[in-house]
Amino acid sequence: MRLSSSASSRTVGALVLLGLITIATAQPTAGDQCFAEGDTKRTNKDDPLKSQTSLYKGESIFTLQLLDAINTATPNENIFFSPYSLYNVLLMMYFGARDSTEKLIRTGLNLQWTDSKATVYEAYDTARKSLKGRFSESAAVGFSSVDKLFFGRQIPIAPCMQQKFADTIELLDYETQPEEQRVYINKWVENATHGQIKDLLVPGAITRNTKLSVANAAYFKGSWQTKFKANDTNMEIFYASADDRKFVEMMHVEGTFSHAANEKLGCHILELPYSTGAHEDDNRGVDDNNQVSMFIFLPPQEPNALSKLLARLAADKDILQEVVNDGISRKVDVKLPKFSIEKQVEMRPVLERLGMGQLFDASANYGAFTDGREPIVFDEMLQKSKIVVNEEGSVAASATIAFSFRSSRPADPAMFHCTHPFVFIIYDYASRAVLFNGVYRRPE
Repeated sequence: MRLSSSASSRTVGALVLLGLITIATAQPTAGDQCFAEGDTKRTNKDDPLKSQTSLYKGESIFTLQLLDAINTATPNENIFFSPYSLYNVLLMMYFGARDSTEKLIRTGLNLQWTDSKATVYEAYDTARKSLKGRFSESAAVGFSSVDKLFFGRQIPIAPCMQQKFADTIELLDYETQPEEQRVYINKWVENATHGQIKDLLVPGAITRNTKLSVANAAYFKGSWQTKFKANDTNMEIFYASADDRKFVEMMHVEGTFSHAANEKLGCHILELPYSTGAHEDDNRGVDDNNQVSMFIFLPPQEPNALSKLLARLAADKDILQEVVNDGISRKVDVKLPKFSIEKQVEMRPVLERLGMGQLFDASANYGAFTDGREPIVFDEMLQKSKIVVNEEGSVAASATIAFSFRSSRPADPAMFHCTHPFVFIIYDYASRAVLFNGVYRRPE
């Protein structure tokens, strides 16, 4: 579902996820390897690029399950988060896990495509290195994702963990300077997200008993290929529900976009591609290696339509790949509200809804982090995220149309007016990963 057109407008999305680990009550376990016996080498048939594709297919499945779980927990709120960021933190937990804890994460992250933890690590490492080479500060579209293992200085880190995560591990003095370390982590987050996420951890979040903080900071910026002109933005009604109507600043553009009516999901889908800065006219196409797009899923304007859409997304494991390869290139009249969302989500109860609550039990085994010499238990997991969508940051659309699902091409231009709640994702074609995800229900 790809298309090119003219440039401009800019979106900024920033997200950080932080997992804090406190004193464990479990007994140390024996062992001297990060990975299980016989799992230190990948098999010759494992191709790192194919493994990377499998890894992020699992991420796309996890994304939709996560979206449904967060929506269930907060059914009346706007939603914005980064499944990519959470997935990376859980991957680092997976590399430090053993026994039933390792198996639980493997199932939760859809890693059943291989029995080898070494293969998963190589796919993760390949993706991490590829990401650094694809985007630059001066690029029209940019995405960065930085992982960090903030160990306490007193923690005996396993040698193989030191080797595999040499550029990720940092030692902090939690025992004598917990408040200073909290401020330090907050500053790291702020720098990694270009000032978008500030003061993530409140006073008291880090204590002298903290042993390890597992963190990921993700930052995105993008310019639309098809720009929205500020002069075309007007105040219009947004129908949050039949009884809840709000005026919003509604942006407007008419252009050529990839558009689909998906019968499985019962919604219309529009792709709004970000500029790659090269080869972006209608005849020459775009650079697929750096192509990132926002997809908007617009259900009918009727009761429970949004909930039905989210349930259908979570139930179909292959739906995202179908969506990005679907669509007809056509003229579309687009309306999208200017909006910003800033959210903080306690991820522990969300993961409990996904059947992963045992990751936080005292009996959970993360012995691979320390060769079993120091018990570690995850206590809290927090994600804070922010997105700004406007003429200079991003674009959205609203729809008040009757939905009919026809395979034939309707008369031009199609109307895609986002005047009632919708789902959106920011999708990276190269990695086939969902970077950010959200639900817009009403202006905040």
